[in-house]
Amino acid sequence: MSEVSAGVASTSRSSSPFVDGRSVGIGSLPHRDADAAAAFALAELDVPTVPTLPKRSPAESRVAQAIVGLPGVSLGQYGSVLVDPAHLTDDRPVVTDLDHDAFGGLRAFLARAAAVGHDGQPVKWQFVGPVTLGVALQRAGLPATVAFPLAGRAVRAHLASLAAAVTAALPSSPQMAILDEPSFAELMRTDFPIPPDEAVDLMSTAMAALPAGVVAGVHCSGPCDVATMLAAGPRVISVPVAGELVEWAGYLTRFVEEGGVVVWGAVTTDGPVASSPERPWRTLSDLWCALVRRGCDPVTLRRQSLVSTTGGLVGHSVSMARRLARLTAAVAARVKDQATAARFSLGA
Repeated sequence: MSEVSAGVASTSRSSSPFVDGRSVGIGSLPHRDADAAAAFALAELDVPTVPTLPKRSPAESRVAQAIVGLPGVSLGQYGSVLVDPAHLTDDRPVVTDLDHDAFGGLRAFLARAAAVGHDGQPVKWQFVGPVTLGVALQRAGLPATVAFPLAGRAVRAHLASLAAAVTAALPSSPQMAILDEPSFAELMRTDFPIPPDEAVDLMSTAMAALPAGVVAGVHCSGPCDVATMLAAGPRVISVPVAGELVEWAGYLTRFVEEGGVVVWGAVTTDGPVASSPERPWRTLSDLWCALVRRGCDPVTLRRQSLVSTTGGLVGHSVSMARRLARLTAAVAARVKDQATAARFSLGA
């Protein structure tokens, strides 16, 4: 068994709280009140997800969070990234200032979770990945040879600090940490600034910065090269439900059989919102049937699954975000029922 496969298989299917169709969030919420966002995150889904609140503060946007404490890089007007090459340095540590406005959602969530006795229950959090951060730094004017190593250094430092903060507040709670990599959808383009193997190395090294007990994964909100994503060695991948995933049936089959978990983005956050869980459930079921026809074991597929929206909820009103979260929970309930029935029939 390869090193990557061994890492994936170490996630016990029987004991992990991150299996059996539980519902999870993607991260961003539309709330301007951090305490209300924390209450929403803890109430609406099976695995509460630490919220980010870009409407509350631009500093909570995906890239802005990551440049906190990064020497020579700052947040400009309207969320732009400003780079001062004279102050870029490799000898100053990246400091994660958890009192910064960028982490208001995190602070509120951890305080409320501790107050309501959530310790011991699972929690998920998300942070921008080094590939996406590297693209943002390059667009801000840095050459790729500087932007991507700097991004990797920043993300590794922040991941370690955030994992420690969650552990300090909820010491008994299992954690899932996901790299948010929307730029990964463009990775195979000929004009992408770095080759795929360099992107894989950046993501793999970032996930390795997390403590051993944290379940690490990657989220991409668009169609992407699943084989390359898996090459980074995640224990979880988070992808939107789409027919093109059938093309990766062999990779997905091996991944779940070795203990990997797929977060299926079953409830779309773009376009018309479904009035019931029927449509997203049918779309997910159709994809699973196609994967089973390609050789994926139906029981393993359901058990090694979580359910989410396709992306964050920041683009919606609070009431619509709640509706989307409840649609996600309703789809997840159907997956959980099937996973439970499968366990029962197998005597597990």
